Amino acid sequence: MCVDSDGCEIEGCSSSDEVHTLSGTMSPGMKSSPDLHPCKPGHKFRAALLGCRTPAAAAGILSFGNVLNYMDRYTVAGVLLDIQQHFEVNDSDAGLLQTVFICSFMVAAPIFGYLGDRFNRKIILSCGIFFWATVTLSSSFITKEYYWAFVLSRGLVGIGESSYSSIAPTIIGDLFTNNTRTMMLSIFYFAIPLGSGLGYILGSSAKQAAGDWHWALRVSPLLGMTAGILILLFVPEPKRGNADQPGGRLKTRTSWTCDMKALAKNRSYVFSSLASAAVSFATGAFGMWIPLYLFRAQVVQKTEKPCNKELCSIKDSLIFGVITCVTGFLGVIIGAAATRLCRLKTQRADPLVCAISMLGSSIFICLIFVAAKNSIVGAYICIFIGETLLFLNWAITADILMYVVIPTRRATAVALQSFTSHILGDAGSPYLIGLISDAIRKRNSDSILWEFLSLGYALMLCPFVIVLGGMFFLATALFFLDDRDKAEKQLNHLSISPSSMKV
Repeated sequence: MCVDSDGCEIEGCSSSDEVHTLSGTMSPGMKSSPDLHPCKPGHKFRAALLGCRTPAAAAGILSFGNVLNYMDRYTVAGVLLDIQQHFEVNDSDAGLLQTVFICSFMVAAPIFGYLGDRFNRKIILSCGIFFWATVTLSSSFITKEYYWAFVLSRGLVGIGESSYSSIAPTIIGDLFTNNTRTMMLSIFYFAIPLGSGLGYILGSSAKQAAGDWHWALRVSPLLGMTAGILILLFVPEPKRGNADQPGGRLKTRTSWTCDMKALAKNRSYVFSSLASAAVSFATGAFGMWIPLYLFRAQVVQKTEKPCNKELCSIKDSLIFGVITCVTGFLGVIIGAAATRLCRLKTQRADPLVCAISMLGSSIFICLIFVAAKNSIVGAYICIFIGETLLFLNWAITADILMYVVIPTRRATAVALQSFTSHILGDAGSPYLIGLISDAIRKRNSDSILWEFLSLGYALMLCPFVIVLGGMFFLATALFFLDDRDKAEKQLNHLSISPSSMKV
């Protein structure tokens, strides 16, 4: 029996590492040499196809898939006002769309994390993409009498997208290392704000072009199916830990129970997950409600008229979408550059950059609600700066996880972090904000001013949560070096050098 440094028994600890597939297991020793196969029709095409499976191409395709994931998620937010008008629902019922989506997303995440550490990851990714694309396309045909079915469809989409978010980063983690991995993860996580922004733009533009908001849900599924095919063809399935231990192989992974116990004792992982929850709380609430909040601000300022027609104004969704794309790009670039520069000064650079950006973001997000009463331009400026600072930490948080968690636990760790950040963050924040807004507005239900103020007062909860997230990143910095060193020792303990492998 072999035991790792966490006291976990290693399953199947031997030098003959098994390869797990969705259909079963296969020992490398049973593989016949490719030199013994005669040349068959299509062999050259297959060889050319394999030649295109470069790490850079794989990272690009996975990033493209992540863009589509978030684009589909925020297409609904881009036409939220039209959905409210069509189904005749209030703020809290509209917020339920995002809450149901996130709840199903986070429940499915640990399951896909378990599968991602044990089976073929790219097949799971492709199946997840095809599933959410089919459900999204089907939901665009639901009639106004069946709002419950529309809400249910968003829950099913969350299951499909959960498979992607839990597993895709671990493939990048096994293809690259050090600063290159930071850069590739930055590109991958830039897809979050880019996809979110494109979701607003796509939803608004498709609605405007077709004269029907339902068409907003009929474009991203086609692109999603394309991404699923590209993943099957061009994304390799790297050996877990290949980038961290070149020339060596990892022993078979530990049990799921021991993985969970080890992650619970990993203080850097726990605190960075809590900080991610704070980010998710704010971005989930803002992504759902800010365009509507700014529209109501303009109604109060009498620069817009209340929406009492089938198609509402798309201006605020388009502007917010563009700002989200630009700030996401700037945030990821500035975050990667700041981390690389600060690593020359301190080895705790990753969590410290995240903490400073979070605390700075909270200031500008507070100013949004002050500026919106008198100046929409001022509110957009505050949104631009606040979002840029908030988006600095997405890729860095993923890089922290790669440093403090061994490769055979990473899919489980990403999934558990996703579960934690969603259950404490954006699973409840859109609905909670809508609920608080409705409760405040009951005092003056017919007042346009109170319709605007009530949503603003509810959103004021976000900057306080962001400050709390900054504190969690500071706590991460205290334990980061110890946990990173422990992970390196565990990795050396699990690795098998080529000289010790049986032939």
